[in-house]
Parts: sequence; structure tokens; C-alpha cells
Amino acid sequence: MKKVVLALALCLALCFAGCSSEDAGAEASGGILSQFSAQDLAGEAVDQDIFKDHPVTMVNVWATFCSPCIQEMPDLGELSEEYADKGVQIVGIVSDVLASDGSVDGEQVALAQEIVNTTAAHYTHIVPSTDLYPLLSQITSVPTTFFVDENGKQIGSGYLGSKDKEAWAAILDEVLAEVGA
Repeated sequence: MKKVVLALALCLALCFAGCSSEDAGAEASGGILSQFSAQDLAGEAVDQDIFKDHPVTMVNVWATFCSPCIQEMPDLGELSEEYADKGVQIVGIVSDVLASDGSVDGEQVALAQEIVNTTAAHYTHIVPSTDLYPLLSQITSVPTTFFVDENGKQIGSGYLGSKDKEAWAAILDEVLAEVGA
């Protein structure tokens, strides 16, 4: 009986050995985009600080081959301007600008930039780095859209598929209400 109690005590001690208030605080403040570095389509450095001045960031993962992605981009460009004074920003992540070896494909970046210019989606579009691979590995279709707070922590659920301006505006209003902004 003493051996069973000792074994249980040892198991409990091992289970809680990794827990500390430091770990809990780091986990609570982290998020799906809480730490990364990448570049935008213009080659400028981008990291998690892109979120710090915005209570809500709409993150739209898109691809250059995706017609529904491209069709919704003019609406997202308009919403980006219309909701800026409410603390909202829109950020795109272009999911298909990397070559099979992980390097940036210049032709795909040029195509993505052309699409952005044509659709007037004049907000930041991120070229994925290896820091973003874990996130992108969870994306099963494009467009996929989700929202993060100023710490890169996801707000609510993600959305699969494109939507029109009115639908996105309604969702943005709901997210803003959820965060009290």
C-alpha cells in the first residue's frame, strides 16, 4: 500500500513540476500570432508588433489562384479604410508565394502584388516565414479569415470561404462588441 501511495505522490509531483505562475502567464498572454517575424509583399519586415495598436485585426489567408479570395479583396480594402477609426486593421497572409524549398518565389510575389493593386486591397499582406508554418498547416482552404487582438491571440472562431462586404461588416461589428471596442 505504501508503494502505491508513493507512486501516486511521485506521479502528481511530476505532473505539476512543469507548472509555474511564469508558465501560466506566458500561455495566457500568447496567441496564434503572438511571436513571428516575416516580410510583407514590399519586402519590409513585419512581426507581432503589427497588432499592438489595434484591439482587432482581421487576418485573411488567401492565395493568388483563388477566385473567391480575389473577389472579396475590394470589399476588404474598403472595410480596412472604413473600420480604421474603430481600431480595426486588416492583414492578409498570401499562402502560395513560397517555392517548394521554402524560399520566396519572386514571380508569385509579383503576381500577389498585382492582385493587391488591381483589387485596391491596400493593407499589409504578409509573405509567410517559417514562423508561420504551424499556423498555415492548420489552414485547410482559402480564403480563411480569423481575428486576433493586440497580442496576436485569436478572438472567436475562424471563417472559411469568402463573404461580401455587408457580411464582413456584420462580423466585424460582432467581434468589436465581443472585445468591448
